[in-house]
Amino acid sequence: MFSRIGQTIYENEAVAKTSDFTVGLEIEMQRIDGSGQLSQEPYPAGIGDEWTNPWITNDFLETMSETVTPSAKHSLDAIHYLYRLNNCLRSVLAPGEMLWPLSMPPRLPKDKRTLVLAKMGPKKEAYLQEWAKRHGYSQGTPCGAHISLGIDQHVIELVLEKFSSQFADERAVRNYLYTVVAQGFVRYRWLLTYLFGASPVAEKGYFEKGAELARPVRSIRQSRYGFGTKFTGDYRSLAAYVDRIEEGVKQGILTSDYEFHGPVRFKGHPDLKKLANNGVEYLELRMLDLDPSSAVGIRTGTLRFVRLLASYFIMHPAMREGEVESLLARADAMNMAIAEESPTAPSQYQSTALAMIRHLEHYASQIQLGPEYLEVLDDLEERIVNPANTPSARLLAYVKDGSLEEYALRRARRYQQAALGMLHPFRGFEEGRVYTADELRAALAW
Repeated sequence: MFSRIGQTIYENEAVAKTSDFTVGLEIEMQRIDGSGQLSQEPYPAGIGDEWTNPWITNDFLETMSETVTPSAKHSLDAIHYLYRLNNCLRSVLAPGEMLWPLSMPPRLPKDKRTLVLAKMGPKKEAYLQEWAKRHGYSQGTPCGAHISLGIDQHVIELVLEKFSSQFADERAVRNYLYTVVAQGFVRYRWLLTYLFGASPVAEKGYFEKGAELARPVRSIRQSRYGFGTKFTGDYRSLAAYVDRIEEGVKQGILTSDYEFHGPVRFKGHPDLKKLANNGVEYLELRMLDLDPSSAVGIRTGTLRFVRLLASYFIMHPAMREGEVESLLARADAMNMAIAEESPTAPSQYQSTALAMIRHLEHYASQIQLGPEYLEVLDDLEERIVNPANTPSARLLAYVKDGSLEEYALRRARRYQQAALGMLHPFRGFEEGRVYTADELRAALAW
């Protein structure tokens, strides 16, 4: 059953083609040498200045490249931008350099202090040094696929027009709708971990000696052993979200609000204190492992599924305010359990996952989505029924002596060769030009 807002959106056919969301992508990958170790080469000169180029930059380590696309209205456009930027990066790597296709890093040195933190200016470098001191170098090295999700303006305007008595202005609509969608993704993060988890093992050096995992899991990166600060956000409302992070900084748990690396982040004004008054502009979803079966770390089908989930959340009733904390705490526990399950074993939440997928199939039919969305759901249902079809389980076939290095290097070489064979790679960053989003969209178009 749709919510009142959802019914209004449905009646106005605002989600019929899921064009009600814009998407942008941020893909992290480690630069490596031919032997599978972290590269010793500097940031590639062919993509401009790492301080000023916002589209191909680095994060945490100097070797951790981050490719960022401008927002797109369609999944295929976002993937197209990503491929062109990914090929651009690959085309300027030093001879022998490649991109590691896995979320968990390649072999790390025994002395982690030899790792070079990203050279992003004194302020950022000081932050990274403090972070590494608090959490260790290893936990900063996992890479992932982040999705920037924005609600299209026509949906915002429609809700404001039809519910003017409920919302004072556009900002109030934005903050409410983004909160509803954020709650939905946090609540079903466990499902994404099951369907797309792809980090069953870690290479040597990630864990301290004697602390290694006894067996493969679905997703190390999404587990308690993965990336980042173990700090839980408050998603009851935007105000509660801001207050929780500010309290974390005040207590010294977080070095700054930037350190909050929850599964979903509200994005807008860079000053967290001004976020609520200025209005949320988009969400940053941070719960996906890299997909090593794709040269760019994510597939179009995955992006379509995320957009389908977003439209489902915005169309259905929001959680009751008094239940948000308990429901999301339970969801966090489910995610941790699923992340640490055996990749080939049926999940303890298999029946719940099946029920959700079938509910989404019904929803997709209701709003008359195309066959490409139904095909995605068919594939994902098969992963639930047969866990051997999940990404982590498939990777187990390539594990040798607890390592995926041989597999990762084979993939890395294949992707690098394909990129170098491109006839017209994008070279627009070579002279140091800094593109606006609109300029980059135009430049990346064929």
